Amino acid sequence: MNYDLNKTVSRIGTHSVKWEHMPPVEGKQRDELLPLWIADMDFPCAEPVLDAMHRRVDRQVFGYSSAEEENYLNSVKGWFSRRFGWEINTEDIQHAPGIVPALAVLVKAFTEAGEGIIVQQPIYYPFMSVIKTNGRELLNNALIEKDGEYFMDFKDLEEKASRPSTKMMLFCSPHNPVGRVWKEDELKKMAEICLRHDVFIVSDEIHCDIVRDGVEHIPLAKIVEDERVISCTAASKSFNLAGMQTSNIILKTPELRKAWTEEILGRSCLFGANPIGLVATQAAYNEGEEWLNRVNSYIDGNLDFVGKYLKEHMPEAKYRVSEGTYFAWIDFRAYGYSAEELEERVQKRGGVLLDEGYIFGEEGSGWERINVACPRDLLEEY
Repeated sequence: MNYDLNKTVSRIGTHSVKWEHMPPVEGKQRDELLPLWIADMDFPCAEPVLDAMHRRVDRQVFGYSSAEEENYLNSVKGWFSRRFGWEINTEDIQHAPGIVPALAVLVKAFTEAGEGIIVQQPIYYPFMSVIKTNGRELLNNALIEKDGEYFMDFKDLEEKASRPSTKMMLFCSPHNPVGRVWKEDELKKMAEICLRHDVFIVSDEIHCDIVRDGVEHIPLAKIVEDERVISCTAASKSFNLAGMQTSNIILKTPELRKAWTEEILGRSCLFGANPIGLVATQAAYNEGEEWLNRVNSYIDGNLDFVGKYLKEHMPEAKYRVSEGTYFAWIDFRAYGYSAEELEERVQKRGGVLLDEGYIFGEEGSGWERINVACPRDLLEEY
């Protein structure tokens, strides 16, 4: 199909958080800001996905819907089998209205108030809030940064996982915001430490399909076959379907699925599925691979453009092309601005809305996260 990713699609009038409900910036009107912040794409969705949604709309009724349907479950199973060689049992697939709500359910289902949960800052900020707001102890196993490249601190992970009160790790793979796609030896070492201390690993793999050419994402559960590894997946980032509120959580035993159901249905009352989200996800996994491959190539080009631009116009900024995600993670600390000064220069003076590095933890102070999943013209405007 002829996918034109340079095409600009107006999102004004679509209830868009990214374009219409952005945080206010003093002295700037909404139409004076260029939003390169929140993690959704500005590309039109794949034609097979749009066609499937149109067919579903034509059925005219949108009552309560269930993800427990063979064709839907097989589309999820088939995607991960073909794309990653990861074989999932369909009975292990549990629906959730997004991965962040799923994290909250998992935290409440498998830990108690006051118990410790490990994260690796700088990290996607809902990881931190879901721990704190549910009364758990946040344990920061901060990543080690060397010239823009990030590594796990296994010695510190061992110390934190060994504490009797530590019960879970919220793991990000590929990592948001730093863009690491973890290698097999790193994944196995992390898992060995956690599982030896009976620590659940909740692996958020929402960006698994967005990787650079030649980079391989390895699903943690593919190489670590332990029931305490819980995988969180969705088509939302890969196929620009975040508003569909549809994700799939992989729980490997009846006991885990029972605890999940008691929490998500019994206590949190997050029942039902978005009927359009189901058909969109199914179509994306069954028919969207060509579109995704083209999007990945386009994002590769956008990230290269960012590097060339920085080299010419902001040579003190440090930038390493991410291995995964559609984010550029850029170190501006050499310019000597405080986090507040950097934010002011970017937003008030530059008129660009980015995700400030400090929201991902103090380790991100002085960095900026830029969403490059947009037509090249927008990046050039920035």
